[in-house]
Amino acid sequence: MTSRIINHPVLDKVDDTDIVTFTYNNAEIHGLRNESLAAALLANNIRTLRVHEESGTPRGIYCNIGHCFECRVTVNGLQGVRACLTPVQEGMTVSSGEKFLTPVKDWRSNNE
Repeated sequence: MTSRIINHPVLDKVDDTDIVTFTYNNAEIHGLRNESLAAALLANNIRTLRVHEESGTPRGIYCNIGHCFECRVTVNGLQGVRACLTPVQEGMTVSSGEKFLTPVKDWRSNNE
């Protein structure tokens, strides 16, 4: 694993021995049990999590506190999961790179 803050002055020491394995875009990734999926991906140098619905530009972690929805990925087949709010679990399957449906456009096309 790459570097991460293990001994934080406010959050205390993180147990860096409880490692879990999950897949991200079919690659095996390691994270710390119960850390956020976003934190585990960042610690493994993964910055792009999806692409913008209209422009196709890369999107990554922006606010990292659950407000912006930029970190949406697919977890165990469930699309649109926010990586910053999702704890890493052993064996989870995560994928990205998809253009998620745009709710407003979908609603308009179904109701016009």
